[in-house]
Amino acid sequence: MLPQEIIRIKRDGGRLDDMLIGQFVEGITSGEVAEGQVGAFAMAVYLLGMDVDECVALTRAMTRSGAQLSWDLDGPVVDKHSTGGVGDTVSLMLAPMVAACGAFVPMISGRGLGHTGGTFDKMESIPGYRAAPTMGEFRKVVKRVGCAIIGQTADLAPADKRLYGVRDVTATVESIPLITASILSKKLAAGLDALVMDVKVGCGAFMARQRDAEALAHSIVGVATGAGTPTVALLTDMDQPLASVAGNALEVAYAVDYLTGERREPRMHEVTMGLCAEMLVIAGVCPDVDEARTRLQDALDSGAAAERFATMVRALGGPAKFVDQPWTFMERAPVSIDVVADRRGIVRSIDTRGVGLAVVALGGGRTRPQDPVDHAVGLTGLAAVGDRLAPGDVIATVHARTADAAEIAATQLRAAYAVGSRPPSPRPVIADRVTAQGASR
Repeated sequence: MLPQEIIRIKRDGGRLDDMLIGQFVEGITSGEVAEGQVGAFAMAVYLLGMDVDECVALTRAMTRSGAQLSWDLDGPVVDKHSTGGVGDTVSLMLAPMVAACGAFVPMISGRGLGHTGGTFDKMESIPGYRAAPTMGEFRKVVKRVGCAIIGQTADLAPADKRLYGVRDVTATVESIPLITASILSKKLAAGLDALVMDVKVGCGAFMARQRDAEALAHSIVGVATGAGTPTVALLTDMDQPLASVAGNALEVAYAVDYLTGERREPRMHEVTMGLCAEMLVIAGVCPDVDEARTRLQDALDSGAAAERFATMVRALGGPAKFVDQPWTFMERAPVSIDVVADRRGIVRSIDTRGVGLAVVALGGGRTRPQDPVDHAVGLTGLAAVGDRLAPGDVIATVHARTADAAEIAATQLRAAYAVGSRPPSPRPVIADRVTAQGASR
């Protein structure tokens, strides 16, 4: 069928079957479908949606558009995906923790875009680390170490790359069916046995409203399960940065501190342990969350998780002693200034998106995919919601390339903090858990 006829069916509220969706995705991949037709299809889906079966068909077709990995390992293959936030360093700890407990984690991560950081950029902060290895090397490291964190490859789900590029310029990025297919096509192409989703909700997330985050979580879980990959989603709070740091090298050092026991902040620990435990249970490594948490804590306390991270870094070209002395190898920003409170009060709220944009303004993020990133810059010591401040107390420290850039970021940071006289209502860091059977809390 002609592409315009497939678009017409969806535009008029009709339902597309597997064959029609497959034909359209083949045309996206080959270039037979024109750019305008891709945009028209995206807008029709944005306005009229897709049912679960259509979204499963779209996800499967996009998965088939490129290479698909398969694994011959002596354990389950499982991964985690986050919808993105500020100070979200979980992946760097999660992969070695889960690997130390007996599962394999082939983590194919993305670059940061907009106000959110990217795991790929963080790993590139490590000198020598090959975040874009060959698929052969990727397979070898996963088999030998148990985990490998790398960047996205053009071989996996190439249809998504073209479709996403069109969505980005046609105001259709927010479509839940298209988000679902975009995330899952790449994950399913990685040959996973199971998947755990971290769906962020709050002012620092792409889904700021709880109902939108819930809808996305249910869509991803339902479609992934329908495509044959058991999936669980946790909804986690992004109304404030997850870590007290934001910025690529700074977050890598933070992850090393977490793995070695130097620093484990409660909110970060709760989200990391929650996601790791779900991975071990859904992969069949542990019978329940309680046993999974015990195994994970043992992996941290024994140093096994830190050693997995160190081994992964070495295997992919990074320094042999990186975990022992990360700042011996990573670059520090030459300028640092403290941002201080000008009055007494309690941190009522944080414009988390504004915090992320302050990092971008320093050069630590990008607004276009082709923009370079300064790995050294960022923020540390970020005050949290509920913290009590007196005049002169440090809200955060800015790490910058120049004094002018530091002052600009400091101004942005002050504007992101709302201080009042009364403490805010407490919010759970894990707000909900979504399975194929529905929400459970």
